Formats: sequence, C-alpha cells, structure tokens
Amino acid sequence: MMFENQLGTRPEKHPVINLIVILLMVGLGFVIIGPILGFFIALPFYEGGMRGLSEAIEHPLENPDIKIALYIIQGCATFVGLIVAPAIFLMREQRSLGDFFRQKGLAWIPVILTVVVVVIFMAVNSIFIEWNANFDFPDFAKGFEQWARAREDAAEELTRFLTSFASAGELLFALVIIAVLPAIGEEVVFRGLIQNELYRGTKNIHVSIWVAAILFSAIHFQFFGFVPRLLLGALFGYLYYWSGNLMLAIIAHFVNNGVSVVALYLYQEGAFTFDVESQEAAPVNVVFMSAVLTAGLLYFFYKYYQDRKIAIH
Repeated sequence: MMFENQLGTRPEKHPVINLIVILLMVGLGFVIIGPILGFFIALPFYEGGMRGLSEAIEHPLENPDIKIALYIIQGCATFVGLIVAPAIFLMREQRSLGDFFRQKGLAWIPVILTVVVVVIFMAVNSIFIEWNANFDFPDFAKGFEQWARAREDAAEELTRFLTSFASAGELLFALVIIAVLPAIGEEVVFRGLIQNELYRGTKNIHVSIWVAAILFSAIHFQFFGFVPRLLLGALFGYLYYWSGNLMLAIIAHFVNNGVSVVALYLYQEGAFTFDVESQEAAPVNVVFMSAVLTAGLLYFFYKYYQDRKIAIH
C-alpha cells in the first residue's frame, strides 16, 4: 500500500491523536508564527515601518504599495504552517518529508494525464462554482449566511487586489505564493498526512479521501466555494491513492492554481477573453463533454497504475 511504502514504520500514536496534533501544529504555524515571521521579513519592502505596515494590513485596498509585503506574509504563513510544521511533526515520528518523494522516477504518461484532467475538470467544476456561489441558506441560518457572505466578499476583494498584476515579475512572484507553495504544503498536509492518518484509523480509503477533502475545503473558510474546493480535494486524493505518488497530487494542485493565475494575467493584458473570476457555469454541452472526458481519463489513469501493480506482482 502507498501508506506503508511512503511513510515507513507506522506511528504508534492513535490516528485521532495524530490528527489533532497535525491540525494544531499547522494552525499555529499558519495563523500565528508564519505571519509574524513574514511581517518582519516584509518590513524592508514597505516604507511605513512597523506601525505603518500594521495599519496598511488592516486596510490593504487603500494601500496599493503593500502588495509585495502581503505576498511575503502569505508565503511565510504557508511555508511555516504547511511545510515546516509537517516536517517537525514527521521528525517526532522519526520520519521526514522526503518519505513522500522517494519514488523511482515519474513517468510522463501520468503527469500529462494529471495536467489534462485538472484543466478539463475546471469546466465540470464550473457548474458547482455557480451553484455554490448562489446558494441560499435556510431562514434559521441567515445570520451565518450574512457572516459567510461578508467574509467571502472581503476575501474576493483581497484576491482581486493581489492578482492585479502590474508586471510579469509580479505574476511570477504570485505564482510562487499562490500556486507553488500551497500545492506543496496543502498536499503534504491534507493528502500526505491527514488522508493517510484517516486511512490508518478507518481502513476505508473512500472515507479517508472525502473527509480529508472536507477538511481541506473547510479550512479555507470560504463557504460559497466549499463544494467546488471539496471536489478538487477529492480529485487530488484519488490521484494520490491510485498512483501512490504525492507528486502527482502536487502537480494537479499547482496546475489548478497556476492556470487560474496565468489566465487572469492574460485576461488583464487583453490576450484572453474569458474572465476566470466569473462564477458563471460553462455551457451545458461543454460541461457534459468535459465530464465524459474527465471520467474517461481518470479511468485510464487508474488502469495505468493497476496494470503496473499487477505486472510488479
């Protein structure tokens, strides 16, 4: 099984204890330690000093010069919370992050399949993006809906600010912060650690994949994008499970984020006519064809690794 091959000796602690420790360490690193470290690293990139930077963070849209500083703070939060914290957790278990990447090469066929599947699935997911964005909560949850909608709008404004690129250099910086670091860190945490711990506890891979995907989506605290992000998490989880290679989940995550960032840049430059920030679903015929292609390519991906396992045995 992929879990034993990649993680080596199974930890003695109960999976529930490990899950709690993982979430606490990741939360501490991502919410507190990483942003504080990022704040001090970002100081030379903002002229207002500590007080000025603190005030600008509170009102970033009114302070366009803060963009690079915000990139640095976000990057540090991701690096510390989603890469350093998991590395420390694994050290406690006498393991390392390298255990996830000790594979004998990465064949081109699954890599190409992964890239194509993720791009095509975007059209399928557009149906769920539109539905979830316009979801109405029942009357008893209207208070929560208002809170969630306000949070969603604020996050959307901040995202629009951070992805309004003034140059190709900003685009490259954003790709590292928005695509590279989250792809590595979130896949290590949610697929490499949490999905594996859930499987160790439940012995049911489908429960493990979907619960990990639910946690992956929930931790973003964007409830009007919960379902499409949940489906993406499940897609990454199955790619990891079928292949036994976390790199493919990382590539899938990077492609999803990276394509969106680059497409947004091209749209801003007038070289691309489709607004990727639109929450409108793709035409029904496009969604249908994309769903058929996605299912077919995923089956081919699954068979590719199944056939390899049979050949090895």
